[in-house]
Amino acid sequence: MEQNLTRREARENAFLAAFSATFHEDDPNPAMLNQPESNEHPLDSFSLRILRDMEQHSEEIDSLIAENLKGWTLNRVPRVSLVVMRVALAEMLYGDEKKPGVAINEAVELVKKYGDDKDYQFVNGLLGTVARKMGQTPAEQC
Repeated sequence: MEQNLTRREARENAFLAAFSATFHEDDPNPAMLNQPESNEHPLDSFSLRILRDMEQHSEEIDSLIAENLKGWTLNRVPRVSLVVMRVALAEMLYGDEKKPGVAINEAVELVKKYGDDKDYQFVNGLLGTVARKMGQTPAEQC
């Protein structure tokens, strides 16, 4: 039976599943998607949708991130920041709600919670740049 999660909880649990999967590089996607029964960090339909979109569009998402890195490569981006940006971009680009400001704000909050002190500024800047290039307004906080 699916638990009712807030969007914030669903995003965080999707992030945690995706982050955990990065430690199983031999086959990360099944590790991400096989956690719905986890009691500690359950995945609902919203979080599973984000994870599936991340998986299906991983090359495009990583390409967007790489194109907007200034003097960096994907390998240099801290793991927490990279996974948070992937989660946010999956929601921004492929989700039904089309609220980039909300996705960016939630990404910033996740990086503040799980990342290094100033990583949130980097994540906010990169996601805002991508949103503007995609014709989305990052400030839309509906």
